[in-house]
Amino acid sequence: MNTPANHPSGSGSLKEQALREEICEIGASLYRRNYTVGSAGNISARLDDGWLITPTDACLGRLAPAQIAKVDLNGQWVSGDKPSKTLTLHRAVYDNNLQMQAVVHTHSTNLVALTLAGVWHENEVLPPITPYQVMKVGRIPMIPYCRPGDPQVAEQVKVLASTVRGVLLERLGPVVWHESVSQAAFALEELEETARLWMMLRNKPESLNAAALEELHRVFGARW
Repeated sequence: MNTPANHPSGSGSLKEQALREEICEIGASLYRRNYTVGSAGNISARLDDGWLITPTDACLGRLAPAQIAKVDLNGQWVSGDKPSKTLTLHRAVYDNNLQMQAVVHTHSTNLVALTLAGVWHENEVLPPITPYQVMKVGRIPMIPYCRPGDPQVAEQVKVLASTVRGVLLERLGPVVWHESVSQAAFALEELEETARLWMMLRNKPESLNAAALEELHRVFGARW
């Protein structure tokens, strides 16, 4: 990407400004509660004329709205600080699931630990053990290790973007998408807390049974 000719003096529409502020608020919240540390992780949101994404190597706990990078529909850097190198991965979600409006990626401790200790199944990193895990997150597959920014990851996400709400990158952490930045973060938090429960229990619990999963589907529309 080329450096934009003019560094931003403003932040566009009211919608864009609200999204910039939401990204900063969610980033600070995740950082404050140790869902991400240092300069790890990134957040993006869809605009009518492109995307917003957190800058490369930025601390999610110390973002200012004007820092958030804006990229146009052709992937060209328009304004803000330099976009995260994970933009290709985020675009794989947006291009293949038009309902999704936001993507959140962190290096959350328990989910990374789960990839090191061994996930439940390759195509389901955790069994359905709590109702809110089923309702808010659903099935999450693991993508085998690739270096950060490897385009192979985006290619795999393209195939999955419309069928799941996120993926777990081996040794790197979760990538979760949803209809808003806040909803994506909430789903990621639910996934991380489920991983923490799973990791802390020596005697692993049974999955919710078929009848329980059917009831969650019937009452709340949740699918596993």
